[in-house]
Amino acid sequence: MEEASIVHAVERIEAALARIETHAAITSRKSADLQGRHEQLKACVARSLEELDGLIAGPPA
Repeated sequence: MEEASIVHAVERIEAALARIETHAAITSRKSADLQGRHEQLKACVARSLEELDGLIAGPPA
């Protein structure tokens, strides 16, 4: 009986590990997507700030 409970515990641990690995893979993909979107946003904000700087400076002399 003790051996059966050990086998059952190992099976539960393996199942939990599989769930963790699946979640980690999903999270990693989401992080990569989020990083790409963040870089795009930074570039867009930088362009907007450059335009604002140009408007504040006024027309070239």
